[in-house]
Amino acid sequence: MDYNAIIDKYYGNVPELRHILVTHSRQVADRALRIIDKHPKWDVDRQFVEEAAMLHDIGIIFCDAPKIHCHGSHKYIEHGYLGAELLRQEGLPKHALVAERHTGTGITIEQIVREELPIPERDYCPQSLEEKIICYADKFYSKSHLGEEVDINKIKYNIWKYGHEAFVRWNELCALCE
Repeated sequence: MDYNAIIDKYYGNVPELRHILVTHSRQVADRALRIIDKHPKWDVDRQFVEEAAMLHDIGIIFCDAPKIHCHGSHKYIEHGYLGAELLRQEGLPKHALVAERHTGTGITIEQIVREELPIPERDYCPQSLEEKIICYADKFYSKSHLGEEVDINKIKYNIWKYGHEAFVRWNELCALCE
């Protein structure tokens, strides 16, 4: 599977946004692959992890986030499920699950209802090892500060804002990936 061809299909006419997407996604993919390398006993498909990490944010093009050159009509929180729909249309259902489940430390149905989030009511928490690795790696890189790694204390602070359950999931991801 050629993830660059898929990125070019949707981002070929928006070079600034394509650069942000590819740079961020490459950072996430590289970190995810380093995590896998630290755990040689894991039964993980490296190629899939790289592909899925490169495509996890494919849905940002549909969202309104002008600071990162996104000029769509949806709220940014929707980029995961929108990207998943796109990847399913491309015949990539397993990659779609990564896109759908990488936001924050995952989003629960209870959180969707409680916060009245504009996303379909279903569980968006990472389930597979590959999903968890990419979700974890993603937290270390921002699309608005390309090339910089987010400090672990800032990650913890940002996650804590979403409540105890999110922080518990973060600690589980840390225990798994570190």
